[in-house]
Amino acid sequence: MLLSAEPVTPRAPYAADPAAGPAREFARADAGEQRGPRSPFQRDRDRIIHSMSFRRLKSKTQVFIAPDGDHYRTRLTHSLEVAQIGRVIARALGLDEDLTEALCLAHDLGHPPFGHAGEAALSDAMERHGGFCHNAQALRTVMRIECPYPEHDGLNLTWDLLEGLAKHNGPVTAPGWALAELDAAFPLMLDTWPSLEAQVAAVADDIAYDNHDIDDGLRAGFLTLDDLLTLDFLADQWRSVEKRFPHAPRERLLREMIRDQIGMMVNDVIAHTVQAARGLGSVAEVRAAGRQLAGFSPAMAAQERRLKSFMYERLYYHPEQIAAAGKARDVVARLFAAYAQDATLMPDDWLARLPQAEPQRARVIADFIAGMSDRFAIRAVGAIYGTRPEGLINV
Repeated sequence: MLLSAEPVTPRAPYAADPAAGPAREFARADAGEQRGPRSPFQRDRDRIIHSMSFRRLKSKTQVFIAPDGDHYRTRLTHSLEVAQIGRVIARALGLDEDLTEALCLAHDLGHPPFGHAGEAALSDAMERHGGFCHNAQALRTVMRIECPYPEHDGLNLTWDLLEGLAKHNGPVTAPGWALAELDAAFPLMLDTWPSLEAQVAAVADDIAYDNHDIDDGLRAGFLTLDDLLTLDFLADQWRSVEKRFPHAPRERLLREMIRDQIGMMVNDVIAHTVQAARGLGSVAEVRAAGRQLAGFSPAMAAQERRLKSFMYERLYYHPEQIAAAGKARDVVARLFAAYAQDATLMPDDWLARLPQAEPQRARVIADFIAGMSDRFAIRAVGAIYGTRPEGLINV
């Protein structure tokens, strides 16, 4: 079970400090951080939640492309689950919960429609124009694409949030064109490790999809209990929940097993990170440590790698998933080709921001497609070509 979140752990010396006055790319004379009760990181979180890109996550693929059922996860529900796990870990470690939550909520804003299939298609289309990466696109989304303010582009988030978003998976030694351009405008120390809040957001993402994708795979019939029990650590969890609840229905036992697995992973991360960060006195020392500090113990990391391998073999590379991914890639590729050939097919507001020169022109086309939901992309390709791909979804 999850460790108790009470009493609240005192702020750790290596936590990001909102009282330190985190910098933003654009100064606003009429919007001092001291106005109102929110800290700078709370403002970041709220700006993300109120963004259009965040709302569109409700119709973007997590595992299953535009699923018909209401109970499958989407990028939005996944992001909320990551944020919940991230806050539990951050609180136990004495980190800044608001920054952690904001990073968790924003980490998938750059995902195009159809998940990794859509990303692969955009990467192919953008190969001659600097490439495409959903992590860099998340940063581009919050720094340049979302434009709710009259004075500047972007959500104008804190440096701490942007730094964590850029490198929550670790230092970036060879940034692509899009990330390099943003870093040149507002340097993010790409060659160092990020804050512990960002590292926690990354591992919370792993915990969430490792376990919740099991739930969706079982619901879809792509996974079975017998499949799961081939992993000894899941078999141990199953025997434990059977012993505790001998008369409970199988469906409830499966959900209990997944909850227990999440709890074990969370507690392992907390215990391992406390030891790894022992003796550090500031967030600057975290960045200078030269290694990942927040993460799994070696034993749990080995189990997690086995679980990922299992999920790729049994779920992500399932023949039905591969067939759907192929159709999804075709949708994105055809949309990019159409807009590149005739930009007037794009909405007027996007057409107005379209440069004539490459690679900027291709980048804006990729921005437009990356922001689409699954259903919008399918409708768009149908409107342009007169036919929609069969077998993805009826819209």
